[in-house]
Amino acid sequence: MFVLSKLCWALLRPSVLPLLLAWTGIVLTQLRGGRRGYWLLLAGLSWSTLSLTLPLNVLALLPLENRFSRPVSQLHVDGIVVLSGAIEPSTSRDRGIASLNSAAERITEAVILARRYPQATVIFTGASSDIVTGGPTEAEWAGPLLQSLGLRSGRIIIEAEARNTYENALNTWRLVHPAAGECWLLVTSAAHMPRAMGTFRRVGWNPTAWPVSYKTGHSVWTWFSQSPSQRLAGLDSAAHEWFGLLAYRLMDRTDALFPGPSSVSPPVLSDFR
Repeated sequence: MFVLSKLCWALLRPSVLPLLLAWTGIVLTQLRGGRRGYWLLLAGLSWSTLSLTLPLNVLALLPLENRFSRPVSQLHVDGIVVLSGAIEPSTSRDRGIASLNSAAERITEAVILARRYPQATVIFTGASSDIVTGGPTEAEWAGPLLQSLGLRSGRIIIEAEARNTYENALNTWRLVHPAAGECWLLVTSAAHMPRAMGTFRRVGWNPTAWPVSYKTGHSVWTWFSQSPSQRLAGLDSAAHEWFGLLAYRLMDRTDALFPGPSSVSPPVLSDFR
């Protein structure tokens, strides 16, 4: 299932599928002629044009990023779970320095939280999501990076086997077996938070969502000021999460099709600056 999901996504992502349709249309028109190929070509070009010129990425991301909000106040936090996805391991290895991508706030916000709550344990979970294994992993860089940012090694736990969100949740739960009443913060990108929370709940853990790395704002002007490449990247990210939510629900890896805030009020956190 892991390999199949990667192969399907490589073909179905919004930045790739329209091109496949267009090229299929060109081939059909050359081989057979007729209207079917022209319709496929038109569909592919139209889809690409709309994706590049209109803020479809924002419309797709907003429901995901607005689903969970940060809590307000709390006196005690037992632990902080940081999901992988912010470190580029191959680039880090080649350049000899931890290379962060657009999800860098997963790391920076985790460090801020760790300093705000010095008694909390910090768990980084995630190895590599590549189909071909054996290369560098995020886990190899996470520990040294967190320590270089000021965290004591005794506070850090590295979970170095997970390849996807379900394994993040299951492996981390097995590591800590959180007790009833403990407050754990889950740090991941806002668009990924619904699937992450649903998956953690499915394995029997209800952490408190702490979304980061927002890609949308409230100003309509910012929706149209993005570059075409930003629109395509955002649409890919949104589609990945929507497909992931559907697939996880079909595989019974999440507690709901579109997980939302629990009916039980989460703990409130002290005002954060």
